Amino acid sequence: MARTATISRKTGETDITVTINLDGTGKTSIDTGIGFFDHMLDAFGRHGLFDLDVKVKGDLNVDGHHTVEDTGIVLGQAIAKAVGDKKGIKRYGSMILPMDEACAMCAVDLCGRPYFVMDASFTAPMVGDFDTQLVNEFFYSVSYGAMINLHLRLFSGENDHHKIEAMFKAFAKAMDQATMFDERITDVLSTKGTL
Repeated sequence: MARTATISRKTGETDITVTINLDGTGKTSIDTGIGFFDHMLDAFGRHGLFDLDVKVKGDLNVDGHHTVEDTGIVLGQAIAKAVGDKKGIKRYGSMILPMDEACAMCAVDLCGRPYFVMDASFTAPMVGDFDTQLVNEFFYSVSYGAMINLHLRLFSGENDHHKIEAMFKAFAKAMDQATMFDERITDVLSTKGTL
C-alpha cells in the first residue's frame, strides 16, 4: 500500500498543493517563490527520502509569512494523511545532525497530539529572500498540521544558512525514522491502542 497523499489549500493569501510519498527515494519538485525555502524543502525531501512535490502561489508582494506558514500547514496535513492509521510504524524519531559548524537536534513523536518546542536563534534577519523568523512559523505549522510532537534545538552554529539547513535535515531524518515500519509492531505503538 503506497503511503502517499495530496493536499490542496486555497485562501485569499495562498494557493498551495503538496504531494508526498513517505516511501520514496528523495525525488523533489519545489516551487514556493522563495529560493531559500525551496532549498530547505528540497533538503527535507532528499534527506528524508520522501518524494515531495510542492507548488505555492503566495502573496509575496506582502512578504513571505503567509507562503511559509501555509506551506507548513499543508505539508503537515499531507504527512498526517500519508501516515494513515500508524499501524506498524516506529512512531518516534530523532536525529542529531551536523552541518559544518552548526549542529541541530530534532525529536518527533507521531502521537496525534500536536506540540512544538524550538530552541534556536538567528543573527541575520534574512537568508537570501527568506525571513529567519519564519523558521519557527513553518515548524509550528507543520507540527499542528501533522498532529505531531516536534522538538528542535540548535547546539551550535554561526552561519544562519547552516543552522537552518541543519534543522531541516534533522527534521527529515527524524521523520524518516518515525514513519518507518518495524515488523515487531503489529498494531499501533501505544498503550491506549490508538494514536
